[in-house]
Amino acid sequence: MKGDKDSRWFEVECVPKNYIFSKEDRPQNLDAPVSDSIPVIDLAISNLQASAVNINGHNTQLVEQISMASQQFGFFQVINHGIQEKTLSDAMIVVKEFFDMQLSGKETRSRHKEGYIYTRSIDYVKDGVHLWRENLKHPCHPLEECIHLWPDKPTQYQEVIAAYLVEIQKLSSRILEMICEGLGLKEGYLKDTSEVQLLVSNFYPPCPDPSLTLGLLPHYDPSLITLVYQGGSTGLQVMKDGQWLNVGAIPNAFSVNIGNQLEIISNKKLKSVKHRVVTCAHEARQSIVTHVNPCLDCVIEPAKILVDELEPSVYKASQYKDYVQRNKAFGDYTTAIQNA
Repeated sequence: MKGDKDSRWFEVECVPKNYIFSKEDRPQNLDAPVSDSIPVIDLAISNLQASAVNINGHNTQLVEQISMASQQFGFFQVINHGIQEKTLSDAMIVVKEFFDMQLSGKETRSRHKEGYIYTRSIDYVKDGVHLWRENLKHPCHPLEECIHLWPDKPTQYQEVIAAYLVEIQKLSSRILEMICEGLGLKEGYLKDTSEVQLLVSNFYPPCPDPSLTLGLLPHYDPSLITLVYQGGSTGLQVMKDGQWLNVGAIPNAFSVNIGNQLEIISNKKLKSVKHRVVTCAHEARQSIVTHVNPCLDCVIEPAKILVDELEPSVYKASQYKDYVQRNKAFGDYTTAIQNA
């Protein structure tokens, strides 16, 4: 791949030198099986004991499962979450159409516009090495004020993604409520301070040699929680006890990971999980990622109910916007958030 705007990933027969990571950064054990230890949580109340529903309307078994997964893994998958399959497939289709337009050469190579950021792999660099992916970012809060700033091609993009985000807001609020309940926080603790603030769509083309490169570097999310819809694709990995675990591609499931801000609020009772994306030789991977963040002016600190003489505060209070500004390693994440 030479990097000109007419280059196509599928024409690449070997990994170019500037996409080859150092040996210590390259993925290992790519043939390892999908981990069966990663929690998969069924959110359908009908599949659980109705008598276990508490006064907040939450199933105590669900609260316990989510709490345990958040503490032990910082990561879990949810199924039977209530979002219609058509809403998910429509979103994936329109995102694919967007990336297809870029790869066709009909659009410019990279764009930083008010409202969204589209970047090809040649713009992501670590020690001179590029990531094997295409990427689209845009803010999504307040939703009604952001929609017209998103890509206007394909023509259905704004309508379809807006409908998707409405459902993500409902699901993320439900998950956060149960996480807070598991921590012993009062109902609605994060209701007025959490926003589905950023959407990130990724396209990871087939790679001639996945052992040499990465789709996404190992990192922690600066969010409260992050929801990832993979559409049945593999490639996402999470770190557990020093080992990378392959996340299964469960149809219509969402992967949920605890972000840095929730680790702070929980006074480190919950763990923010390190994760990355590896590439595949035989098929492309596509994902839609939504970051649920505190509002920018919100002060993030350990919840007072979780701090005492035996368990003093592990973190200092900080406004979220200052936290994001300090962590420039988030790259375009910082730019997109500040433009939200």
